[in-house]
Amino acid sequence: MIDATQDIQSMTTFKRNTSGLMKRIRKTGRPLILTVKGKAEAVVIDAASYRDVADHLDTIASIRRGLAQAKKGMGCSVDEVFDDLEREA
Repeated sequence: MIDATQDIQSMTTFKRNTSGLMKRIRKTGRPLILTVKGKAEAVVIDAASYRDVADHLDTIASIRRGLAQAKKGMGCSVDEVFDDLEREA
């Protein structure tokens, strides 16, 4: 969850205190929203959080592809899948 009192900083503040803000990001696991002239311009997250977000996005993309294929009639029926699984076992 974002803490609006701590997790929104100006780009200038980030430039002046990059090391300290990066330590806080790693410690809290919360993203840091960077602003320019009061407007959100970028979000900084730690590498582990990025991997989690990327994995979730990949999963969502795979589900969407599967749903699109199902709408086009592509793929196998449930019975075919279970028949294949039984043959492999």
